[in-house]
Amino acid sequence: MTEVTDESFAAEVIGAELPVLVEFTADWCPPCRQMAPVLAALAEEEADRLRVVQLNVDENPGTTNAYKVLSMPTFMVFRDGEPVKSMVGARAKRRLLQELADVV
Repeated sequence: MTEVTDESFAAEVIGAELPVLVEFTADWCPPCRQMAPVLAALAEEEADRLRVVQLNVDENPGTTNAYKVLSMPTFMVFRDGEPVKSMVGARAKRRLLQELADVV
């Protein structure tokens, strides 16, 4: 899974042609670690419809603050450069897919 930074966020997420699911994550966050295999599978299975990336909140405070992310993990879907959906907290893959259905 691709990791984005404050510097690469505009090119990797805002400028992406596909919708992008951004996981705002942190190394110290157990629910974030639980989501890693779910997101890896999602990235592989939905590669033709959705891009999945991670942003470490501790290393990238600019983007984290710009989108007012306070809890980890926070998931945001960006489409055409705009955030169109936000979800907070770990969830099962099935539930995540259901929640993404209206934006992908």
